[in-house]
Amino acid sequence: MDTETWLNEDTTAALIEMGMNAAVNVVLAALILIIGLIVAGLIKGAVRKAALKSERIDDTLGNFFASLAYYGAMAVVFIAVLGQFGVQTTSIVAALGAATLAIGLALQGTLSNLAAGVMLILFRPYQLGDWVDVAGQSGSVKDVNLFTTELATGDNKKVIIPNGAAWGDTIVNYSANPTRRVDLVFSIDYADNIDTAMAIIEETLNADERVHKDPAVFTAVAAHGGSSVDIVTRAWCDAGDYWGVHFDALKNVKEAFDAKGISIPYPHQVNIARKA
Repeated sequence: MDTETWLNEDTTAALIEMGMNAAVNVVLAALILIIGLIVAGLIKGAVRKAALKSERIDDTLGNFFASLAYYGAMAVVFIAVLGQFGVQTTSIVAALGAATLAIGLALQGTLSNLAAGVMLILFRPYQLGDWVDVAGQSGSVKDVNLFTTELATGDNKKVIIPNGAAWGDTIVNYSANPTRRVDLVFSIDYADNIDTAMAIIEETLNADERVHKDPAVFTAVAAHGGSSVDIVTRAWCDAGDYWGVHFDALKNVKEAFDAKGISIPYPHQVNIARKA
């Protein structure tokens, strides 16, 4: 066998071997990709199913976690497929890490809102329909997503608050508890009978069916003002009845005072003139 024939046979064998190795790698990569897709889908479904079973996790947050798990699994599959073809995955992982860091720095405000949205949806300091004070704004909660909270004010203005501002500030939820206490102060003249005035207040509030009998209506002298005796009044009601009880109590107690001869004094001054 001459040298040229030997070289041709050797080259052919090498090419065949390379082709077989490439075919095997393609098949293995395809299997890794198919199995990876199936596993990633199963992981996504499992995470979503677990989220739906939990009362603390909102559907929006459950879908977000499921998608995050899916794309994380697919990233691992993608790196495994590249590794099957002999690509140095270490450099790819490093590049992905650097790109992730750069994106994170560029979108740190958005990512902050995203993290706050996850916390809001997970811990639920407020829910749809609650009346709240959030980041200095008051209104009814209309929507809570991963980035913003939407409120409708009392005069029906739409207010959109970034979740970072909402989570980082004090949150007051007026609808969280089933009952609320109505605090009022009524002023009477110094010449009026205090016990009579307190009895009128209690009787008037107890006549309102929305006012709870337990705890009972509480009245006490709060202060001796410059021109009046101030009587503090506390009554409990359902949270949804708060403003109705508040406004009606002011009106009804005033009318009851008028009917029973209890006066609500005007602020007054006494001027003393001295002769030279």
